[in-house]
Amino acid sequence: MFSLRDALFAFVILSIFILVARLIKQKARWIQQLYLPESVVAGFLVLLLGQEVLGAIITNLGGENALFAGGLFSQPIRTVWQQSPGVFINVVFAALFLGESIPNPKQIWKKAAPQVIFGQTLAWGQYVVGILLTLLILVPVFDMNPLVGSLIEIAFEGGHGTAAGMEQTFIDLNFPEGGDLALGLATVGIVSGIITGTLLASWGRKKGHIKTFKKEGQKFSTYEGLSASEIKEKEEKIKLKRIQLYKNLLIDPLSLNFGFVGLAIAIGWLILEGLKLIESMTWGATGLTLMNYIPLFPMALIGGIIVQITLEKIGLKELINRRLMNNLAGLALDIVVGTALASISLQVLGANIIPFLLLGIVGIIWNIFAFVVIAPKIIPSYWFERGICDFGQSMGVTATGILLLRMVDPDNKSGAFESFAYKQLFFEPIVGGGLFTAAAPILINEFGSLSILLLTSLLLIVWLGLGFFFFGKDSKQARIAEKINR
Repeated sequence: MFSLRDALFAFVILSIFILVARLIKQKARWIQQLYLPESVVAGFLVLLLGQEVLGAIITNLGGENALFAGGLFSQPIRTVWQQSPGVFINVVFAALFLGESIPNPKQIWKKAAPQVIFGQTLAWGQYVVGILLTLLILVPVFDMNPLVGSLIEIAFEGGHGTAAGMEQTFIDLNFPEGGDLALGLATVGIVSGIITGTLLASWGRKKGHIKTFKKEGQKFSTYEGLSASEIKEKEEKIKLKRIQLYKNLLIDPLSLNFGFVGLAIAIGWLILEGLKLIESMTWGATGLTLMNYIPLFPMALIGGIIVQITLEKIGLKELINRRLMNNLAGLALDIVVGTALASISLQVLGANIIPFLLLGIVGIIWNIFAFVVIAPKIIPSYWFERGICDFGQSMGVTATGILLLRMVDPDNKSGAFESFAYKQLFFEPIVGGGLFTAAAPILINEFGSLSILLLTSLLLIVWLGLGFFFFGKDSKQARIAEKINR
C-alpha cells in the first residue's frame, strides 16, 4: 500500500527524471535522431536505477539486505508507478477528441476513406501475422500463452499507453508477462518505426514517390474554400466567444477543461457498467464473460466524443480549449509512458527473448510490406505522404506518424494531415487502443486463436476488398501518370 504522500513524491521523482531526460537528449545526438520522447528516456533511467537493474546488481554483490538492494526507490513509490499507467491512460483517451470539431461522417469519410482503409488493413494484418506466428511457432515451440498473438497490434498500433493500460487485463487472463512484453514491443515499434520510416522517406525521394518534394504551391488549409481574411475572421470569432464564456466563470480554464475530461471518463464508466449489466442479463448467464476484462480507456474515448458533440449541439463547444486539452493529454501520456517503462520486468523479457524478437521482426516486416506494396494500390493521391502517416502510427504512436509526415511534407501541401486526423474517428474507437484492441486477448482466451485468426483474416480481406473496389482503379491510373511524369 501507499499513502498520498508517497504518490506525491512518486510524481515529483518522475518529473525530475523527465527534466534530466531533456538535458540528456539535448546532449546526446543519437537520441535526437531517434526522436525518442523525454518520457521514454526518463522511464529507462528510472528502470536502470530501480529494482530491475541497480537493485539486482547490488543484491547479487551484497545480498538482499544490502543498501539499495531494491534500487534507489522505495516499495511504495514503485507501487504508485505500477498502478499509474492504467489510471492515466483514461485521461489520454478521454481528451483525444475533446475540442476537435467533429464534421459530418459523410464528409469525413469522403476525405479520409483511403487512409481509414489502409489503417484498418495494417491493424488487422498485425493480428493475422501475430496469431499465425503464435499458432505455428510460439505455442508449439516455446509453449507461450496463446494471448501472445494479440501483442503486435496492442504494442505497435496502440503504443506504450495502450500496452500499459492492458496490463491488468493480461494479469486477469493469467498471462502476467503479457504487459511487459507489450511494453518492450512498443519501444521496438517506436525506434524501428522512426528508423525504417526515415529510410523509406529517403527511398521515396529517390524514386520520385513524394509528389510534394518538387511540388510548389500553397499549404493545405483546414478551412478549405476560405480566404486568408475569412480564416482570420473565423478564428477571431472563436476566441471572442471563448472570452465571453469564460468571463463570469470563477474557475481556471485548465480546471474547467480537466472537468470535461472527468465528465468524459465518467460517461465512459457508465457505458462500461451498462454493458456489464447487459452481459450479466444475457450471454453472461451462460458463463461467457467479456466485459469484466474490458479496460475503461476505450469507453472514455467514446465518452469524450459524446461530451464534444453535446457541447456543439448546445452552442458551448468554445468552452473547451484544444491547446489546454493537448497539454492535459500530453502530461497524462508522459506519466503513462514514464511509469510503465519504469515498472517493466527485464526478467520477463530475458526469459522470452526469442519470442519477443520474433514478434518484433514479423510486425516490422508486415508494416513495411503493407506500406510499399498495398498503400500505392488503395490510396489514389499522394499515396506516399498519406500512407507514411499510417505506417508511423502502426509502429508506435500517432506522433510517430505525424513526425514521418513532416519529414516528407513539412508544409502539408498534400492535405495528408487533415485526412490523417479525420481517419482517427473511424480508427481509434475500434483498433489502435479501441474496443477490439481491448477485447482481442479476451476473445482469444474465450474462443481460441484459430477462431480469431479466421475473424481477423476475414476483416483484413474485407478492408482490402473495399480498398481495391473503391480506389484501386484511380490508384492504378495515378501510378501510370506518375511513371509518365518521371
